[in-house]
Amino acid sequence: MIKPVRLSYWVMIGTFLLVGFLNLGTPLLAALLSFFALQKLHFIKGKWLAVLLFSLLVLGASYALAHFARQAVVALPAVAEKAIPSIIDYAKRHDVELPFTDWESLKEAAINTAKDQAHNLGTFANLAKGATRQFIFLLIGIVVAVSFFLNNKLDLDRDVHAIRNNIYSLTCEQIVGRFDLFYQSFVTVMGAQIIISAINTAFTSIFVFVVGLPHAVVVIGVTFLCGLLPVIGNLLSNTIIVAIAFTVSPQMALWALAFLVTIHKFEYFLNSKIIGDRIRNPVWLTLLGLILGERLMGLPGMILAPVLLNYIKVEASKIEVMSEPLPPVPPAARL
Repeated sequence: MIKPVRLSYWVMIGTFLLVGFLNLGTPLLAALLSFFALQKLHFIKGKWLAVLLFSLLVLGASYALAHFARQAVVALPAVAEKAIPSIIDYAKRHDVELPFTDWESLKEAAINTAKDQAHNLGTFANLAKGATRQFIFLLIGIVVAVSFFLNNKLDLDRDVHAIRNNIYSLTCEQIVGRFDLFYQSFVTVMGAQIIISAINTAFTSIFVFVVGLPHAVVVIGVTFLCGLLPVIGNLLSNTIIVAIAFTVSPQMALWALAFLVTIHKFEYFLNSKIIGDRIRNPVWLTLLGLILGERLMGLPGMILAPVLLNYIKVEASKIEVMSEPLPPVPPAARL
């Protein structure tokens, strides 16, 4: 007979494999984020008020994200139009070799790359179909989180089974415990990333408004969203911020770069305190997880990879390995 604990581990392994190979990172991430928000909003006894507040939060976040997307669609091409020539001129004056010679050649290369990607992905109808599917997955993840928040029991007939300690009920209890531990890993990782991203966004916002950097909404939004990605998020946001600063002047770009370097040096101390005390994984392992997560599930996979690594470490550290007694030494070997 398979023990419920062992069976629950196989269920978790099968779930992670299905999520990875069926590209179900979006609903899983949506469910985890939604349940996290519901838990934070559950500050009174009634759960339905938390659900109502969560619904308002989702509507507000959707409106803010749509507003940010509209701003980004307008701002980013304009930033490229102004920043690239300025970067090229600055590089020529300081004898710096760039992989492109002018804005038109870079734009043409970018368009050709986009066409190749579109050809590989298929027609526009297939792209629209994929976007619709991801949106439906997002809604499913939210519904799953709300349902689990209202009733977190997996075996709904626990009290009416003829045999109380049956394999199904005991396995369900173990599976719920496994997923609870996985959720706690998510809270640990994402909680740390959100705190660090919020601090970084606050300092960046002060800099943006003090120096009057254009496209402030895009800068602040990109800084916070990219900050949710460990390791590489700062590189992405820094590149965009410096490019926007180049639209003002090369001197402004240098000031922005100096500010970002200073801030991230300060963040090393925050990382050691906020993340180091919670998550102790080597950087190479995190990077490997990010690469595999991106290849399997794209952006959701990159966010979930550190969570899964932390869960595996926590889960494995709870399993005791019984030391086997050493075999007796033959009499001949003692001489």
